[in-house]
Amino acid sequence: MKLSIVVPCYNEEKNIPLILEKFSSVIHRDDVCVVLVENGSTDNSAEVIEKLLPSYPFAKVVVVKENLGYGFGILSGLRACESEFIGWTHADMQTDPADVLKALDIVESSKNPINTYVKGDRKGRPLFDQLFTIGMSIFESMFLRAKLWDINAQPNVFHKSFFDSWNETAPHDFSLDLFVLYQAKKKNVDLCRFPVRFPERLHGSSSWNDGLSAKWKFIKRTVEFSIKLKAGL
Repeated sequence: MKLSIVVPCYNEEKNIPLILEKFSSVIHRDDVCVVLVENGSTDNSAEVIEKLLPSYPFAKVVVVKENLGYGFGILSGLRACESEFIGWTHADMQTDPADVLKALDIVESSKNPINTYVKGDRKGRPLFDQLFTIGMSIFESMFLRAKLWDINAQPNVFHKSFFDSWNETAPHDFSLDLFVLYQAKKKNVDLCRFPVRFPERLHGSSSWNDGLSAKWKFIKRTVEFSIKLKAGL
């Protein structure tokens, strides 16, 4: 298997059929696997996945019975991957599944695929969200002394050996994106960014980005984690 892409699903019952159908339309090779993580949802996500999965042979499921965080779900999926390259994207349809295949093309055409980390660079977002991202990017870059831009962009694709180097120390919450990008900088992994369109959610709501109060909590948690990250965890 060449690539396994993890898709964490928390209360995404309406988006799961859409993302599976979209992956089906863009996967034109038999060495790509989609790993849906049923991340302790409280809606009917588990039932939807169980019903639909037999129709999509390129996909499999990892079940997390209790939601222990965004990062925990992704890590659970990554640990179940058996391919040369692995990574993750979101289930909310704000990131196009076709971008995952673009990321794989970039990896395969790079001079040193084993040392390459491909990550999206979001375009077309609301102005307030752009300003929020710019502010967080500037803070993290200055505080951690590394160029850390659009930290939460998707998809993320990299060689499994890179994952093996930080697997046991990775955080279980939304800090995972920051942690992995920082590890790439710290370990001198070649970072390739490419533009991805980032439209509004079609269904459901974000579990963290739902207002100023949520953003403030996100900032507080991120700053607290950044302090630990700078101290070497």
